[in-house]
Amino acid sequence: MIESPPSAAPSSWPTIDSTVVRGHGVASGASGDPRFPGGTLKMQVPFFQRLGLDLSDWYLATINLSIAPHRYEPHSPRYHFRQVQWHPTEPAEDFSFYDCRLDEWEGLIYYPHPETKPEHHQPEDVLEVIMKQWLPDLNYGAKVSLSVDPSQVRLESAISPDTD
Repeated sequence: MIESPPSAAPSSWPTIDSTVVRGHGVASGASGDPRFPGGTLKMQVPFFQRLGLDLSDWYLATINLSIAPHRYEPHSPRYHFRQVQWHPTEPAEDFSFYDCRLDEWEGLIYYPHPETKPEHHQPEDVLEVIMKQWLPDLNYGAKVSLSVDPSQVRLESAISPDTD
């Protein structure tokens, strides 16, 4: 495990508007996929805990956020786990976690590395966030402010500046 301490105060973190969008439903178990009873997060938590990240009292579902027209570039995770064999038949995956906030609530960006993730990929403007608690009244289409630690994640505009 690689772990980096948080380095910036949340008040200095860049904030952008984001929109809650529908995900695949596998993290929470809402998809009903029999390979992941109770959801992938529920299955992964004991492995993350043994590696030093205790999510046992967090809300075990992801909030999928579109940050379009922006994109994100993760670079220095708070936690990074390589080759986690969390499922008996699925391939091992790499995971990183990055500090974030949704409005005033503390969370983590949950980042299964696409190069090791066998399926359920996200568009490049969508990131998955896990929260310490259930956020009431957060429906698809809701607008929320996303703040990220700039020492861990860079936010980039997908729109090129006009060069005329």
